[in-house]
Amino acid sequence: MKPWLFDILACPIDKSFPLKLYIFSFETKDEEFQAFIDIYKKRDLTFIKEQKVIEVSQERDFLFVKDNVTIEKSPLKSYLGLIISSINELDNIFDKTKNTYSKKCFSIIKIEIKQKIVDFLKNFNLNDIENIFPELYFLNKIKVETEIESGLLFCDKCNRWYPIIDTIPQMLPDQFRDKKKEIEFLKIIKNLLDEEFFNQNLKPFNL
Repeated sequence: MKPWLFDILACPIDKSFPLKLYIFSFETKDEEFQAFIDIYKKRDLTFIKEQKVIEVSQERDFLFVKDNVTIEKSPLKSYLGLIISSINELDNIFDKTKNTYSKKCFSIIKIEIKQKIVDFLKNFNLNDIENIFPELYFLNKIKVETEIESGLLFCDKCNRWYPIIDTIPQMLPDQFRDKKKEIEFLKIIKNLLDEEFFNQNLKPFNL
């Protein structure tokens, strides 16, 4: 499961959004997260533009932008609003892996990148859009090109949890869920979540 998918997932039972996402492991290696950070810190605009991740077009006096996070081409201000919303979703993501650099990536986005984009919106200048290309490129890499191997999605409205197994979120109605398999999943990840989580009235199964 890619972190980008989390932006649109809602609980299939009560339609609550956003969910909470606990990540236990990535398919993406920690060295790859480190490489994303290195590119971000280097701020090589020539390299970033060559990747064609962020596409900017001008129609009359208006700039339009699209990337792999927002997908649809949008006016610049609308696009940046969508980007900030996507960053805000990270407040509901909890990296429980042993990785150093994946955690650092999420921290960079929530603190550095969000503030940079907010400041850009306050001092809006169409000609300065390339100044935030490294931020936009970095966000795209983390949200779209990394892969969660194992995790858990949780709805704090109905207390239902859904496992992510081998990159696939298992979001079936209660009657189609495999109790034995999912109890075993909870046993495997028990030490990765605090006791308070398991003390809730988890549905449809609990330890």
